[in-house]
Amino acid sequence: MNQNKPPQLDMVAVSKTVSHALRHEPWLYELELSDEGWTPVDSLLRSLRHERAEWKELSKDHLAQMISGSSKQRHEIKDGKIRALYGHSIAGKLKKVPASPPDILFHGTSPDVLPRIQESGLLPMERQYVHLSTDEAKALAVGKRKAKTPVLLHVLAQEAAANGVRFYEGNENVWLADEIPPRFIVFGEQ
Repeated sequence: MNQNKPPQLDMVAVSKTVSHALRHEPWLYELELSDEGWTPVDSLLRSLRHERAEWKELSKDHLAQMISGSSKQRHEIKDGKIRALYGHSIAGKLKKVPASPPDILFHGTSPDVLPRIQESGLLPMERQYVHLSTDEAKALAVGKRKAKTPVLLHVLAQEAAANGVRFYEGNENVWLADEIPPRFIVFGEQ
């Protein structure tokens, strides 16, 4: 028996989720794509392990198995990064060009981190940018990746921008920011 072979998983389900994450809504998986669509394999794995309990042991070997077992070449892995090769619905590339945001943006998160956010604001943590949503439902979907009952934060984006906070339009659903100071965050119902 080959002990190096990863445990069997539903590779079709893994492939569909990877495609969704890399082609359509990377922000729901808290991923940032480079201009060429690459993201670190470790970031994708971390996100996928939270997606389903049976994927807790998902590994790089599983992703390699998914890619090699596909009749269509949908994804590629290179230098510790992965990308979808085609089929993106994301309008253009995730631009990192400063832009004027809408009045209000949203961020879903775990109640456990509220004290830290109230003190330090929203910080990118292990990512390059703070991810913000244009609508409450998307922000809550992201928040559910962190907690069963997430907290919805309202970001006074236009006011923050007027006070020097830089915002970048990711696409029509997602805005990015370097950080959001606590004075521009409404905690609880608005």
